[in-house]
Amino acid sequence: MQAEITTQHRWLERLVGDWDVSDTDITAPPAQPTWTERVRRIGGLWIACEGRGLMPDGEPAETLLTLGYDAARDRYIGTWIGSMMAHLWHYDGTLEPTGNVLTLHSEGPDFESEGRHLPYQDIITFIDDNHRTMTALVNRPGKGWEKLMEVHYWRRKHPLPV
Repeated sequence: MQAEITTQHRWLERLVGDWDVSDTDITAPPAQPTWTERVRRIGGLWIACEGRGLMPDGEPAETLLTLGYDAARDRYIGTWIGSMMAHLWHYDGTLEPTGNVLTLHSEGPDFESEGRHLPYQDIITFIDDNHRTMTALVNRPGKGWEKLMEVHYWRRKHPLPV
């Protein structure tokens, strides 16, 4: 049984391509990116986002984000893993009516209190077709939502080597 490809699945194609990644607030792509990301389709229903780069301590790292759309639940769904941690993040999210902001909800470890889990959000915002951000938030008890980081993605003019 083949699932029907919907408008929501087609929205994911905005992410497909090769991207330079920067954690600084800049108005143009970085000259020497420390991270890159390749986003590819898996059929018409899913995408896989494969990131590679250097952690702040200079150690190499890799990440893998999968995203799809569950038409039965009217929700975007996915997972994220990174070579720097052992937690598998499960995503459940919605797209704002503008079509430019995808908010993904998750639960993960409290990095300040071992053994406790907290709500997280990763928010993907398209500035335009060639520039997007990902803002990570955590909801701390008594403090509300706090920004953990914001990362800029710039579509590459030339593809990454295979």
